[in-house]
Amino acid sequence: MERIATVNRYTNETKIDLTFGIDGEGKSSLETGVPFLSHMLDLFAKHGQFDLNVDAKGDVEVDGHHTTEDIGICIGQALREALGDKKGIKRYGNAFVPMDEALAQVVIDLSNRPHLEMRAEFPAQQVGTFDVELVHEFLWKLALEARMNLHVIVHYGKNTHHMIEAVFKALGRALDEATTIDPRIKGVPSTKGML
Repeated sequence: MERIATVNRYTNETKIDLTFGIDGEGKSSLETGVPFLSHMLDLFAKHGQFDLNVDAKGDVEVDGHHTTEDIGICIGQALREALGDKKGIKRYGNAFVPMDEALAQVVIDLSNRPHLEMRAEFPAQQVGTFDVELVHEFLWKLALEARMNLHVIVHYGKNTHHMIEAVFKALGRALDEATTIDPRIKGVPSTKGML
């Protein structure tokens, strides 16, 4: 069964059409209106081997908040739908990614219990025109809508761009591991019998 889902979200602030394929080739087509976010989503898709298409029109003349938040919501919803009953998945994923002087770690449990734990101290408040606080906003909405337990740790770094880039690469790789089908797993990987 193809693990792919499409989400359409239209509000007074944003209009988003998004397709997310778990078992992809790392290809992305991204029109977000938020250039730094597009760059990070491209890295996320590439390193997770996901196919991600995003056509988003938002009130970026205000700032990138609503667009970033709503894309996080849509990816989370699409991921949850594409995963279906989660039978056979590894469930857990962990990835360390270095980016020059920065090192980030992302740990995921596709548990159906949403939580974000983030440990990161970014030296700058902006990268270009992108507000760095939106990284947390994006990750929280992704975790909430995908109903995943998401832990993000930036162990160290000096360059904010490098630190965030390491996070998104690690996010892709950890999610790729967690969503991988393991033929040894019968049913869902939980003693409860459900996720």
